[in-house]
Amino acid sequence: MYQKYKNAELVKPSGLDLKDHLIGVQRVTKVTKGGRAFGFSAIVVVGDEAGVVGHGLGKSKDVATAIAKGIEDAKKNLVRIPIQNKTLPHEQKGKYGGARVNIIPASEGTGVIAGGAVRTVLEAVGVHDVLSKSQGSSNPHNVVKATFDALLQLRNAGSIAKERGISLSKVFNG
Repeated sequence: MYQKYKNAELVKPSGLDLKDHLIGVQRVTKVTKGGRAFGFSAIVVVGDEAGVVGHGLGKSKDVATAIAKGIEDAKKNLVRIPIQNKTLPHEQKGKYGGARVNIIPASEGTGVIAGGAVRTVLEAVGVHDVLSKSQGSSNPHNVVKATFDALLQLRNAGSIAKERGISLSKVFNG
């Protein structure tokens, strides 16, 4: 799922205190010869609020099992996101389909200035001070994936220094 991101660090769910956040439940209808068949799909984000987060989709004939399936799917797709002083290391844009998300680090005490699905994802990651803007499509599936696109592109100074093969002080001082 995260193959195109070279710095995406996959995480195993064992030993983590994961909290699940429900983003949305949709009722879907399949029209058949005998009438309508109703089902539910649930999009869920799980995170330990310390930099590990994942998202998943569950589908079932009833809401409770759809949510449970979504949580299990999300636990299979956990990644580590770099967090710096309860905010992000740098500004980043993400896109998926018609959804565009811009996340910007903020000073301490700002809070999470984000709406809908973006807020849920950022709170699950453990970011406390951030500004964000969601543009284009407001479809929660695409907004979540656009937010993950932005988060997975984030890099901290330590990983940049390691990638370039130089010291951390040289990254900042040139």
